[in-house]
Amino acid sequence: MDSGDTATAVRHWAKAKPSCNVTGLTLLTMSQFYNDVEPNIIDDEMVLKAVEKTCPEDLGELAQGENINFKDVTELQLSFKSILQIDNLWRLENLTKLQLDNNVIEKIEALESLVHLVWLDLSFNNIEVIEGLDTLVKLQDLSLYSNRISKIENMDTLQELQIFSIGKNNLTNLENVVYLRRLKSLRTLNLSGNPFCDDKQYMLFVVAHLPNLVYLDFKLVRDTTREDAVSKYQDLTKPLEQEEARALALQEIKQAKQEELEYHETAFVEHLNGSFLFDSLYEDDTEAAKLASLPGVGDLLQAYRKEFVSVCGKLYNYGLEEYEKREAEVSDFYKKLHEILLASQEESKKAMFDFENRNKQRLDEIHHARSYDVAESKRAECQEDILQLSGTLMTLEALLSNELEEQLQGFKRTIDVIVSTFMENVKEMMGQCRDLENQHHEKLMEIALTTLEKSLKGKLEEDLPADVLTLLVDKNTIVNAVNMSHSIRLRKIDKRESDMLCNTYHWHISVTEKAFQTESDRNRACIERIMSYINTLQKELDNTKI
Repeated sequence: MDSGDTATAVRHWAKAKPSCNVTGLTLLTMSQFYNDVEPNIIDDEMVLKAVEKTCPEDLGELAQGENINFKDVTELQLSFKSILQIDNLWRLENLTKLQLDNNVIEKIEALESLVHLVWLDLSFNNIEVIEGLDTLVKLQDLSLYSNRISKIENMDTLQELQIFSIGKNNLTNLENVVYLRRLKSLRTLNLSGNPFCDDKQYMLFVVAHLPNLVYLDFKLVRDTTREDAVSKYQDLTKPLEQEEARALALQEIKQAKQEELEYHETAFVEHLNGSFLFDSLYEDDTEAAKLASLPGVGDLLQAYRKEFVSVCGKLYNYGLEEYEKREAEVSDFYKKLHEILLASQEESKKAMFDFENRNKQRLDEIHHARSYDVAESKRAECQEDILQLSGTLMTLEALLSNELEEQLQGFKRTIDVIVSTFMENVKEMMGQCRDLENQHHEKLMEIALTTLEKSLKGKLEEDLPADVLTLLVDKNTIVNAVNMSHSIRLRKIDKRESDMLCNTYHWHISVTEKAFQTESDRNRACIERIMSYINTLQKELDNTKI
């Protein structure tokens, strides 16, 4: 344990100890202490006063006009304010440390926007339920000491939590400790003062179930304690470890699938590696389900499915290849841009370095000139040199801008060709899917009419479900059913093609516009820097005295 961890543990020790320095009072409860105090809700005035008190020396930097720039506030102390309800903290979005201890808060709420919070103190309040912490994913230090909590829960997202103090609450069941196993970063834990601490096996149970703990109740967990805990509770912890391993494996599989899906979406080929698109053609199509029961349709569907999935597989593989090609083209383009920028920057730096060496000597000569005429002559030389430097830097920037413009235009032409080719091939392969659907439709219609004819003549060789027989009453009914089902599938194929083309088009526009806009912003910023630099040199020259 390093000195920082030790200091943190000491701080928690001090925080956890009941305050005893109130003359004539001994261990007052919160309810007794606040009997004669009117509860408050955090309002703008309270926040403003706390900011002013916390960092008065920084108030000039934090202030903008007559208002506080709350985005610059990183720490806030609202202890001993008789606060009943948390509110009005949403503007403090960059807060990293918040003290709300020694109040009468009953509910953890209104902290959703404080996503950068690292340190949160809610000790000595009236909180009964752990909640409202889901967005505080960066939280490392949390104190809920001396509240009314009876269950440890709702902390799954606090994966960076290292220090947790929940002593002096109403925790009666040691099984609460098992919940904390999911907090893999937890190293310092304070549970002292809870009813379950009276259990003779308390320490061994906690250490056995939380093997990564370094400090428990302000004491270093010794190796001997750890060994005794493992030995005593291995029958309980082994099944937990096995279950956690299974859960982790399932989570990794789920995560891998999600990452794969995101990769496929980026390549515009999601759900094309398999039968998903084909299966989706028949979703929510009640007529198709009935028609599938007609004699011979099962074999027809199987053949249709095989060919359709094969085309989708080709489109999927092609899409991934084209995605890698697009990514490589973009990467190469920005790599080339970076090389050009570095070369130009080196030229500019050399020009500025040479100038500053000359300029320093000239300014020194002006300062020590023996006469006004000599000083003015040197000043004129400096003035001319500044103008030449300005011209040099602006020329270099103009040349750079022109070279980058050529690169941008070449990049756009290349991307135009890649995207155009990709979209044409997508149309062709989706056209193959439509052709397969049309062929299937013709064969299905043939089977449907043949079955209708047999049904009307009473020559059906097999019994059909009652809902299927409702289609075989006349030609219009069966033809309409087949055509309706066909129309649904065509619309879904068209929709999938449209999605691929639209996503490709939007990527095309986005990547080219971003490249041009980035260069435009760079050029503007560079010219502003040059002008600012030249103005600074001019002021330095103007302020140089003999």
